[in-house]
Amino acid sequence: MNYNELGAVILDLVGGKDNVTGLTHCATRLRFNLKNEGLAKTDQIKETPGVLGVVSKGGQYQIIIGNDVSHVFRPIMDVVKLEEFNSALKSEEKKGLGSKFIDTITGIFTPILPAITAAGMIKAVLSICTAFGWLQTTDSTYQVINFMADAAFYFLPVLLANSAAKKFNTNPYLAMMIGGILLHPNFVSMVTASKETGEAIRLFGLPVYNASYSSSVIPIILAVWFMSYVEPIADRISPKAIKFFTKPLITILVSGTVTLLAIGPVGFIISSWISNGINLLNSYASWLVPTLLGGLFPIFVMTGTHYGIIPIGINNRMTMGYDTLVYPANLCSNIAQGAATFAVAVKTKQENIRELAYSTGITAVCGITEPALFGVNIRFKTPLIAACIGGAFGGLYTGLMGVRNFAGGSPGLMTLAGYIGDDTFRHLIHASIGATIAFVIAFIVSYILYKEKNNDGTESKGKQEEGKQDQKENKDRLSLGGIKICSPVQGTLVDLKDVNDPTFAQEILGKGAAIIPEDNTFYSPIEGEVVMVFNTEHAIGLKSKDGAEILIHVGLDTVNLNGEHYHALVKAGDKVRVGDPILEVELEAIKEKGYDLVTPILVTNSNDFQDIAATNDGSVNPGDQIILAFH
Repeated sequence: MNYNELGAVILDLVGGKDNVTGLTHCATRLRFNLKNEGLAKTDQIKETPGVLGVVSKGGQYQIIIGNDVSHVFRPIMDVVKLEEFNSALKSEEKKGLGSKFIDTITGIFTPILPAITAAGMIKAVLSICTAFGWLQTTDSTYQVINFMADAAFYFLPVLLANSAAKKFNTNPYLAMMIGGILLHPNFVSMVTASKETGEAIRLFGLPVYNASYSSSVIPIILAVWFMSYVEPIADRISPKAIKFFTKPLITILVSGTVTLLAIGPVGFIISSWISNGINLLNSYASWLVPTLLGGLFPIFVMTGTHYGIIPIGINNRMTMGYDTLVYPANLCSNIAQGAATFAVAVKTKQENIRELAYSTGITAVCGITEPALFGVNIRFKTPLIAACIGGAFGGLYTGLMGVRNFAGGSPGLMTLAGYIGDDTFRHLIHASIGATIAFVIAFIVSYILYKEKNNDGTESKGKQEEGKQDQKENKDRLSLGGIKICSPVQGTLVDLKDVNDPTFAQEILGKGAAIIPEDNTFYSPIEGEVVMVFNTEHAIGLKSKDGAEILIHVGLDTVNLNGEHYHALVKAGDKVRVGDPILEVELEAIKEKGYDLVTPILVTNSNDFQDIAATNDGSVNPGDQIILAFH
């Protein structure tokens, strides 16, 4: 399934574009705001090839895709234009305060994370260069690269203003102007002079608080939130004939004045309180919060609430220059998740699970845990327990050692350089030790707890034969018991691994067989139910009464035909028996347009079975048995 196709399927299953009021994506998830989540077909989305899981928490409907999420995001946005969200947001159903808060924080911080990550990594590289004597802080090269990194931190209020404006449904350019007001060199100079002379800055006779807002987080979010209420009022009171300039004039004068006199100082004081509270906590129990966060981060990620915690770490770095709570704990948690997944890969006797565990484990230790969390750890449960235990012990160590993180990014092996600071490698060394502790403990616990089951439900003790079985063995097994899947069409069988599409050939979407069809009519290969007919009608999903989920995909890249030459004879929810007609296809017309007609027949929930045996050569007719799925 290509990205355009997957995007179209997901959009249809969440209720169509009219049900979408907002959409963003992070490193692995599509994050929808839906008018009515009841319209989303969650079970079908979970069963869709290419989807790792679904989470509905924090006011968002989150669909976990993995590292390819950006490719799926684009085709959805081509259909659901961002501009259409502005009016739709006002009709969004009411959510609880907790859900609104998490949804707001996520929407504000997710878009700016790439800039913060880039800046943090540049700082980390500079720290390495100076630590090894490759650059001096007085070198012009160092100074230029340093201010390149500082730009994202210094102008953080402007970046936040843009994303906050989109979340609060107000003008992003006016919001960024508020950010510019807080950072303007003249204002900064006035604050410096006021501190030196003791003479207050006054605006309309009222004193302006002497605060520096560079790298700040809370003041600009509060300011844009306030502006989102001022702008509609300015719109209402402005005469229509001169609204073009009176509306922004009133909005900026009122919002800018209130921000400088009240909102900015309140946000600055709140940030200071948070910093002071953290310093106090570190003085008496520096180990407590990193231990709890290290153990609970997988739970936070499951629910999406980790985006309510990450800003605390960012605020710590912006106000104190480093973070001792969130990022060190998150580092240990991510490493532990990867370790728990690796243990499954080492112990499992199933090749498909081994491949999934290794690939997602590598991603996890590099800082992106959703594929490992939803693809392996939650699924088998014991690796999740192991990850929580390992993360807690790693967090305990970093807390006791007072490990400081000086630069952001996805916490993992790739961002360890962010612990170089204070002109010492001490924090890097202890961060590495904490990560190692988390890895070792999580791996051992996961290896001990993880058990596989035989067909009879008992624990597996023998080693399952690895690799591809030869054709003769598969044919022999087809005579044994199991869930039987028949040919949906007359044609010639080919090995799935020979299909000219890596998504099918590498069995990413599941194991099965492929047929070069020779007849225009396709029939049901199982007794069960039609669960999905793609909008373009070139693919149909079915579920057998025994639990096998089948995808019939007629041709390669045929989604580009937009349904031309395909005529579905069934719809989602229809009951079918083996041999019932389900699809009419104009094979010759499709072939004349240059498309490959090879048709994969996949068991998309292959991971639920001990083995999938398939015949991969010879001629077949509808109803001939071609696949067996063994529990």
